[in-house]
Amino acid sequence: MQIALLVNRKSGGGKGLTVLDEVIPFLLQHNINHQSFIDSWPIDFGLFDCIWIIGGDGTLNYFINKYLDIKIPIAIIKGGTGNDFAWKLYGEVSLNYQLNQLIKGNIIKVDVGICNGKYFLNGIGVGFDGEILKSMDKIRWLGGHLGYLLVVIKKIFNFKEQTFEIKFNNNKIISKFLLMSVFNSSRTGGGFHITPTADISDGLLNVLLCSPLNVFKRLFYLPKIEKGKHLHLPFIHHNLSKNILIKCTQPTFAQIDGELFCDKSFSVSILEKKLSFIV
Repeated sequence: MQIALLVNRKSGGGKGLTVLDEVIPFLLQHNINHQSFIDSWPIDFGLFDCIWIIGGDGTLNYFINKYLDIKIPIAIIKGGTGNDFAWKLYGEVSLNYQLNQLIKGNIIKVDVGICNGKYFLNGIGVGFDGEILKSMDKIRWLGGHLGYLLVVIKKIFNFKEQTFEIKFNNNKIISKFLLMSVFNSSRTGGGFHITPTADISDGLLNVLLCSPLNVFKRLFYLPKIEKGKHLHLPFIHHNLSKNILIKCTQPTFAQIDGELFCDKSFSVSILEKKLSFIV
C-alpha cells in the first residue's frame, strides 16, 4: 500500500503538522509506504493507493473542489479547528484508534453537494450562517466551537431575518427565515448538530429552515439546536430533497463548508456516492 499524506500547514494554527509528526511513526512502525506533501500537492495520484488528508473542514473542502474526480479512497484525519466531517465519519476517537481503523481499509461511498459550482461535504448556510462566518474572521485566533459559539450569541442580538424564496420538491415558499441551511452531513461550527439525522450516503440533502424568533427565544432554544434536539420544534421545518433553489432580495453572505461567499441566488444539488472514504 502506498499512501499520499496531504497536510495543510496552516490548518488549526499548525495542528496539521503536529498530527503529521504522530502519523509518520505509526506508518513506519507498520511498514506502510507513504509520501508527505505539505506546501505543494500532486496534480495526479496515479502512484498511490489512497490519500490521507490531515486538516480540517476547510482543507477537505479545498481538496474536493480541486480533485473531485479522484478515484482512490480518501481519509480525513483531524487537524483543523472544526473537524465536523471527520466527526461524522469517525466520531470522537483518538488518533491512534483512527489510524488502526484506517489501515483495515473499510470503505464507504459518500455523497457530495454542489452549490453554484462549489462542492461541499457538510453543508451551506445562507444569511445567518454567512454573517457568523464573516464575523469569525475577526477572531480566527480563537477558532473552533468556542469561537463559533461566541459569534452566534452576539449575532442572536442583532441579526435581522430577511425574506427568502426557496423551491424544493415542487414547493415554493416565500417567507422570512432566521436559519436557511442545506446540509449533506450533520454538524457545523465544530459542534452544532444542525441536521442530526442526516445520512451522507442517501442521495438526499437536508433542508433546515427556522422561522423568525425574538431574542429571548433565540437564546432559549440555542442549546437545543446545538445538541440537535430541535427538529420537533414548531418553528423548525426539516425536509429532504435532491435539488433546492434559494433566492434572496439582495446579495447575501453564505458559508459553504466554512468558506465564505456572497450571492443573490443559490442553486443546490447532490452528487450521489461521488467519493470513497476509508472508515
